[in-house]
Amino acid sequence: MKIVHKVAVAFVFCFVANFTLAQTSKYKCMIQMTAYQGEKAYVIVSLVNPKGEYEKTLAVLGPDKQWFNTLKEWYKFQTKTREKINTVTGASVGGGDRAVRTLEIDDSKLNKGYKLRFESAVEEQKYHVKDVELAVTPEGLVKRTEGSGYIRFVKLSKVQ
Repeated sequence: MKIVHKVAVAFVFCFVANFTLAQTSKYKCMIQMTAYQGEKAYVIVSLVNPKGEYEKTLAVLGPDKQWFNTLKEWYKFQTKTREKINTVTGASVGGGDRAVRTLEIDDSKLNKGYKLRFESAVEEQKYHVKDVELAVTPEGLVKRTEGSGYIRFVKLSKVQ
């Protein structure tokens, strides 16, 4: 009887654990850059909480770690948390070019005051900590959002 009870408890525990695991959705993210002059831009895409604090790095456009410190606000978070970013790192993006990345967003963050922050930096030029910010809501994640720095606009679409 004890074995049956232990197996039943283990089954219920596994079922509840799987049921409560965070569900995520994937979004294709297109970043269109302005036609600025200069080196290719480094762009960071982060999930920020309702207090405006970094929670997770979703994408890094820029392969060389020696230039990460030019993205000052994100770099403070990165050096403090030592978050592993190898799986979300790709090439930097030049003036007038566009980049497409797939972002994975935890569904539990929807409609809770979270934002996606796109920050950008170009060597020897200005750093834009909030080049684009958009609300993590069903509407906010799929509308075209204009940038204020090197990013002309960002457009996301949900991957089915």
